[in-house]
Amino acid sequence: MNLVRVDPGDRRRVRQFLDLPFHIYRNIPEWVPPLAFEAGKVFDRRRYPFYRHSAAAFFLALDGQRPVGRVAAIDNRNYNTFNKEHTAFFYLFECEDDRQAAQALFDAARDWARSRGLNKMIGPKGFTALDGMGLLVKGFEHRPAFGIPYNPAYYPALVEANGFERVGDVVSGHLDPNMPFPEKIHQVADLVRKRRGLRVARFRTRRELRAMIPRLQAMYNASLEGTTGNAPLTDEEIQTLADQIQWFADPKLIKIVLKDDEPVGFLLAYPDISAAVQRAGGRLFPFGWIDLLLELKRTKWVNVNGAGIVEKYRGLGGTALLFSEMRKSVVEGGFEHADIVQVGVENEKMQREMRDLGIDFYKMHRLYQGDV
Repeated sequence: MNLVRVDPGDRRRVRQFLDLPFHIYRNIPEWVPPLAFEAGKVFDRRRYPFYRHSAAAFFLALDGQRPVGRVAAIDNRNYNTFNKEHTAFFYLFECEDDRQAAQALFDAARDWARSRGLNKMIGPKGFTALDGMGLLVKGFEHRPAFGIPYNPAYYPALVEANGFERVGDVVSGHLDPNMPFPEKIHQVADLVRKRRGLRVARFRTRRELRAMIPRLQAMYNASLEGTTGNAPLTDEEIQTLADQIQWFADPKLIKIVLKDDEPVGFLLAYPDISAAVQRAGGRLFPFGWIDLLLELKRTKWVNVNGAGIVEKYRGLGGTALLFSEMRKSVVEGGFEHADIVQVGVENEKMQREMRDLGIDFYKMHRLYQGDV
């Protein structure tokens, strides 16, 4: 077994790193490849905003000259400063069912993290707030929502064999718009709007949506006060996230809750383009982008990728307002299925409320932690 650290300037090694999943998943029809132009950005140390404040290393395991595994080790200094920790992340882990290869990868990732003064490792956890997290442990028979990780069923055993233990789970749920929806939710939402002076901003164009992005950054960063496990977004990172959102967003599906023109909540939903990305093999050119644009209009699936409201309004009916808007987004968009992605299992109250709305939590991802 040969272990190499990937130099971002070495095109051959970078290509091997990026191409490995296509070998791993060649006989797994549920897998959705990443968009090629997005996947390669993490190697661009000059333009990827993450590298303004943090560092990462990429490793390949080779059997002879054949790549059989990969992993990225991440030192997010903003995360560690905000949380007063010395934590590394592992991410982009892919491997054949080969414990020797997996051990070589995690040994290299741990050595790198240790050399930087870090003392524990969590993962899979990525570079940005929009990166999906965790290893899939339930729901292998279902295609993932776009951008949410998928992996073979043997991955958790490889990770656990290397000294990692479960540190948390996130679940994703399916909502059938044909299921009865409690009218009381809409009534409470209307009452909250009137009593609390809240209104829901809707957007007609991507330009209108982009103009709101800086104010969302301020709301997101302010909402992190007193919490752990996250990190504030920099100006460059929020612009990068805005670019990612706008690639496949339908402005009508993104809603912002306002109080006196200040954002206090949000609902992010996107038409699911996974089927088109599968057909294009993750490549937009030369013709994949045409199919992708058509998929935005014809897909019957919508992904609800994020929803939140500042703590002040959560116990005052704000959650009902978000649920009401979520239902409206699904129904008004003519969708037949909705994927509510990656809700933390520690949020038992929200899960219970979602189950009451007919949401079936049919997928689960697991985060792992180990010593460095």
